[in-house]
Amino acid sequence: MARIDRGDWYKVIAELIGTFFFFLIGIGSVLFAGSSGVLYVALAHGIALAVTISMLGHISGGHFNPAVTAGMMATRRMSPTLGILYMLGQIVGGILSCLVLLITVPNASTLLSPSATPNPAADVNFLQAIVLEAILTYFLVLAVFGTAVDKRAPQIGGFGIGLAVFAGILLAGPLTGGAMNPARDISPYIVFGPYNANILIYIIGPIIGGVLAALLYNAIFLPKDEVK
Repeated sequence: MARIDRGDWYKVIAELIGTFFFFLIGIGSVLFAGSSGVLYVALAHGIALAVTISMLGHISGGHFNPAVTAGMMATRRMSPTLGILYMLGQIVGGILSCLVLLITVPNASTLLSPSATPNPAADVNFLQAIVLEAILTYFLVLAVFGTAVDKRAPQIGGFGIGLAVFAGILLAGPLTGGAMNPARDISPYIVFGPYNANILIYIIGPIIGGVLAALLYNAIFLPKDEVK
C-alpha cells in the first residue's frame, strides 16, 4: 500500500473543500433556476467549477470528480490509495454541501428531493443514459488533460474545464441531467433522497468515459517523456 504523507492529506482536504463549494453552488442553483432552467444550472456548475479549480488546482490537481480521479489512477498519475482518498473526500465534500443547503435554505428538502439527483428523461433508457454520460465525461476529462495535465497547455486556470461542464449540461440537462460526475449524484442521493433507482447510470457512465479519455490522451497525445 502506498504511503500517504502530510502533503497528500492536504490534497485530500483541498478536494473536499473544492467539491463542497462546487456542489454548494451547482446543486443550490437547482433551487433558483426558475424559468431560466438548464442555462442557469449549466452556468452555475461551469463557473463554480472553473473558479474552484483555479483556487485549489495547484494543490490537489483540482479533480472534484471521481471520474477525473479514476482517469488519473488509470494512467498511473496517482496511487490507488490516494485516489480512493480523493474520491472519499469528494463525496464527503458533496454531502456537506447538501447538508448546508438543507440547514440554510427554507424548504430545501422539499424543493431539492425530486430534483437534486439527476435522472434520465422518461424517453431515455438506461443504456442510452449511460452512453451519453460516458461520452460527455470523456469530453470533460479530455479537457482536463488538454488544459491542466499536458505541460504544453495554455495557462487558463480551470476555465476550459468549467466550460466543458457548461456545454455538457446544456446538451444533456434535459436528457440525463448532465452530471458527468458520480459524486454529483451520490451526495444528494445520501442527503435528500428519495433514493434514485438510476444512480448506477451516474457511476458507470462517467467512470467509463473518464478512464477511456485519460488512457487515450495519455497514449496518443502526450509527449512520450510525460507518459507515466
